[in-house]
Amino acid sequence: MAEAPAPPAVDTHAHVFTRAMPFAREAHSRPDYEYPVEAWLADLDGAGIERGVIAAVSLFDDGDAYTLAALAAHSRLRATVLAPLDTNRAALRDMRDLGVAGVRLTWRRMAALPDLGAEPWRGFLRRLTDCGMHIELLAGSTQLPILLPKLLDAGVTVVVDHFGVPSREGAKRAVGTEALLRAIDTGRTWVKLSAGFRLPFEVVAEVAARLLTAGPERLLWGSDAPFVNHEAGTTYPDTLDLYRVLVPDAQDRATIDRTALALYFDEGSQ
Repeated sequence: MAEAPAPPAVDTHAHVFTRAMPFAREAHSRPDYEYPVEAWLADLDGAGIERGVIAAVSLFDDGDAYTLAALAAHSRLRATVLAPLDTNRAALRDMRDLGVAGVRLTWRRMAALPDLGAEPWRGFLRRLTDCGMHIELLAGSTQLPILLPKLLDAGVTVVVDHFGVPSREGAKRAVGTEALLRAIDTGRTWVKLSAGFRLPFEVVAEVAARLLTAGPERLLWGSDAPFVNHEAGTTYPDTLDLYRVLVPDAQDRATIDRTALALYFDEGSQ
């Protein structure tokens, strides 16, 4: 009998929330259920995954309070948050000490992108870098060639969500993937293989294969639990199955594990 594949060391992308958390005014989805941190931890334990990273979600407006409380209660977790641009160094350092690894920018649906080279963005990105925190970027194929060079020029490190949200249109997708590869070449960018269930398999398979050519040490895996808007057709084991199809080599997956442990838990080298 073949030995079961090892589980990932870290799920680097999941969202946790309760019914008590108020929806943001601009929330694009309003789940009618809750997925508290205890439910996610149970999913992690069921899959044999030791650690996790909470990804900040723009659907709720609780000032990151629930995420920060989860970090305080569970040393096996890290997180990103939605921090205001005027957040000072002391506040950023306090969050970093609690387990906040970075600040998430959910810009996939943004029509007009901000000027990252001007204030207040320039100062905010400098403070993040000074505090050893990164930008977690949710943006699509045509936005990446604009945003990634500006973020990297500002000196910040970047983790790109969801394969770079590749377009279903081949030409646009190629532009986004090439931008990802150029950013990876700088040594300050990582890409999450997460939420692949939201796109046609052939699209995520194509992008995953291109990203693997840049080296698995620049990649991360995340489940995107609890699969908002895809709950009926996706389970936690489904996300693991897809990951192993997209990254079939066990050594590549072991490298991705080491990357996640280094980036989020300061264990090993990147």
